[in-house]
Amino acid sequence: MKYFYGILSFLGLVLPYSQFIPWIVHNGLDLNLLLAAITSTRIGAFAWMDVLVTAIVLVGFILLEGTRKRMKTLWLPVVGTLLVGPSLGLPLFLFLRQLHLEKNVLK
Repeated sequence: MKYFYGILSFLGLVLPYSQFIPWIVHNGLDLNLLLAAITSTRIGAFAWMDVLVTAIVLVGFILLEGTRKRMKTLWLPVVGTLLVGPSLGLPLFLFLRQLHLEKNVLK
């Protein structure tokens, strides 16, 4: 499973940024334009609200589950979620969790 989560972590970083970086290159860091683009259609606003709620739930899950399992480097999937989104944060957390579980089984 760790390879599956690792591949999804990579895709969760590369695919969103393959769209975001060209937009930034073309428009710069214009936050007003970004917010306008995000909310210009109801379906776009729907998608972004869904991502926002998912990210909040995911950060809570990472902190709760990671603390319960006594995992280290919980900051990494939290930062990944904040800088990219749940598409990176969730598979990265599951990857780190799988590594943690495998390490503890070998002890």
